[in-house]
Amino acid sequence: MIKERLHRLVDELPDGELHAAERFLEYLRNVGSDPVLRAFMAAPLDDEPLTDDEAAAICEAEEEIARGEVVN
Repeated sequence: MIKERLHRLVDELPDGELHAAERFLEYLRNVGSDPVLRAFMAAPLDDEPLTDDEAAAICEAEEEIARGEVVN
């Protein structure tokens, strides 16, 4: 029943959204079977404070982006 609904939803997607849907479905398929991805998803957040050097590097990068010097 659910798979039939999913098939119907996929059939109704606009062509421009098919690639995004494919990537998301592959992610859902792989998240349970990939031990590295599973460990990454279960890892605790990094809550250590930034060092002065790290904060300065972030600030510098944000300024470069604002000036259009970096392509992301």
